[in-house]
Amino acid sequence: MAKLAENTHLSELIGGLLSDLTGLFRKEIDLAKTEASEKLSKALSGVEVLMVGLVLAIGAVGILLSALVSGLAAVLTRNGMSEITANAVAAVIIGLIIAAIAWLLISRGISALRGTQLKLDRTTASLRRDSAILKEKV
Repeated sequence: MAKLAENTHLSELIGGLLSDLTGLFRKEIDLAKTEASEKLSKALSGVEVLMVGLVLAIGAVGILLSALVSGLAAVLTRNGMSEITANAVAAVIIGLIIAAIAWLLISRGISALRGTQLKLDRTTASLRRDSAILKEKV
């Protein structure tokens, strides 16, 4: 009879342990989902900055290119260059400057994306702690 009571007690302990483990893993999965969602949100904000930079670069090219090329071509023409050559040289120079500005904005956006670590740090640390506790108890 004493053995039966001991077996019942042991089975209750194992049942409780399994129940606790199930609850623990459910909580860990919830934590992983929450952390992944936070990391994705941060990454998307980097993409938003990148897109705004790209739109501004394209807008700057569209608005300023014509005026800047015309102005530089006029300066080059006054300095003795033919009008056709001055227009071509001015277009190349202004195009390179606008491309450099666009590249700078794109690089910043890419840097923001690289700076966002998509690791699940809290979940990993919590799983390590839980694993260490289970090893101690078992």
